[in-house]
Amino acid sequence: MKRALTILVLLATLVAIFAVPASARSQGRSYLIIAVGDQLPEGLAGEISAAGGTLVRTIPQIGLAVATFGSADDAQTAADIPGIEAVVPNLKLQWVDPGHQVALEFGNPPSSGDDDFYFDLQYGHDAVDAPEAWEVGARGAGARVAVLDTGFDLDHVDLAPNINYGLSTSFVPGEGLEYALDDPFSHGSHVAGTIAAADNGFGTIGVAPEAELMLVKVLGDEGSGEFDWVIAGIVYAADNDADVINMSLGAVLPKRGTCDESGCADAIEVAQIRSALARATNYAYNKGTTIIASAGNESIDFDEQSDLIHLPSMSPRVLSVSATTPIGWAIDPSTDLDVITSYTNYGMGAVEFAAPGGDILYPGSEICTVGPITHYCFVFDLVFSTGSNLDPMTATYYWGGGTSQAAPHVSGVAAIIIGEHGGSMHPWLVKRALRRSADDLGAPGKDPFYGYGRVNAYNAVD
Repeated sequence: MKRALTILVLLATLVAIFAVPASARSQGRSYLIIAVGDQLPEGLAGEISAAGGTLVRTIPQIGLAVATFGSADDAQTAADIPGIEAVVPNLKLQWVDPGHQVALEFGNPPSSGDDDFYFDLQYGHDAVDAPEAWEVGARGAGARVAVLDTGFDLDHVDLAPNINYGLSTSFVPGEGLEYALDDPFSHGSHVAGTIAAADNGFGTIGVAPEAELMLVKVLGDEGSGEFDWVIAGIVYAADNDADVINMSLGAVLPKRGTCDESGCADAIEVAQIRSALARATNYAYNKGTTIIASAGNESIDFDEQSDLIHLPSMSPRVLSVSATTPIGWAIDPSTDLDVITSYTNYGMGAVEFAAPGGDILYPGSEICTVGPITHYCFVFDLVFSTGSNLDPMTATYYWGGGTSQAAPHVSGVAAIIIGEHGGSMHPWLVKRALRRSADDLGAPGKDPFYGYGRVNAYNAVD
């Protein structure tokens, strides 16, 4: 029966970022134009046009632009423009890794212990001691969290109270901010709900239920996207005073080179692409933004696989998050909530912190009831959060599993910490607070699976 279920369970304002409408773009492959420093040369659009290309986007804060060229030879010509360091393929990758997803069948649930009637399903909050932090008044008020992800459900009853609609935006060409697929599995909505679903007497509660959400679409709803979409989103969030950036997304790149649907990038080009992304993460850090990303779901030991890199989690200044899970929590709520999942990436240089991501390791097929919901017991070990409303009159939720679900628990705890410091805090201090307050699990000190430990909201504010 578990195998049958997993058919569904495969795993405002722009600030100095210029984009050309999709209709104005030339046909051809997309390239990143990387300046020698952080200043783009004068007259770049004309120089690119003379080389046979079309300027698509500039991100002048970090000396980056995007253009399309009809051939690799034209792109190479552009590399000779004075002031340009490199012109490299703007790879389009699948950034949302396969995880576990199970839809909830809806009705009018009875209330459980909390007036947010699905709160009983959110064991992750217990794991990170979020309710204990709430009891002392630490709820994330004053912190702004930018969620860089797929599209979002903009009118979900649990999300709407905390969304800053004026600052939320999309960097996916031709696509608006709202999730548009005909299913409830909105990755962006699920992540946003874990961070800051409102404590509104309905549905679920976020780890930081009073934090502000800045929603930034940097991937298509199916989870793919070009590097510049992610880079532009990072710069935009930093320029709009995001205290935290959450990126529950990532891709593994072989350092020796890789390909997308349009062609390949060699080892030198992969290094230059990494450098372009590093410009964005360093920029955001220097603007005072704490950057948190999922470590990825490929079960890779990066201490052994030195020929691979996971981005953006292994970019400079990014706090990378591995995933933990209970096994049979619905049967025994006192069970260990901090078992390392079967899928999480790991490594001393690949993980800073751990948080609940969920897994389906429980072997049985019993039926359990938690709060208002009855389902297979193993399903409750996944992370429960908001989805996309297929019916505008019905709030949608689902279970998901992955490091994508772990990262927003850390972002919520970071928002709580920042809120307790007046809504502004240097990212170095945020990391220090997360590290000092984390529960040290696994080998003493930093280890390859838990990093500095599984985050703890109450310890951070007590």
